[in-house]
Amino acid sequence: MTPSIVIYRLSRKFVNQRQNVPETARQVVYYTLAVGHHVGVMDCFTPLAEIPLPDFQAWLGSLPDSPGRRKMEGVLRWGEIEINRSHVNILLPLLGLDTEKSAGWLTLFRQNLLDMIQEPAFYLMAKKRP
Repeated sequence: MTPSIVIYRLSRKFVNQRQNVPETARQVVYYTLAVGHHVGVMDCFTPLAEIPLPDFQAWLGSLPDSPGRRKMEGVLRWGEIEINRSHVNILLPLLGLDTEKSAGWLTLFRQNLLDMIQEPAFYLMAKKRP
């Protein structure tokens, strides 16, 4: 298996509860889950894109030194990073600098960052696969 970076999208979130939460309280529940310890919560992820490690490293190498680049370098340093709504503004500017080789996954990545603006509980995980 070739080393790669896999980006996962949160697809479902299960909350252990005995009653349904009214739609009007949904954002309060999401906020509580986001700042809490996620006790009783299970996040389910779906693979969004798999990028060969050399392609990912080439993309990073083409970026200017910036908070967004440092954020994405974290997946190489720590093996896994969370990408949430607070990262959208530092990552979106980097996605206009794509190359033909990586344009497909960058287009998906960009669209998912834009989705986070609409749904705060949504996030991505990037993980290094050996």
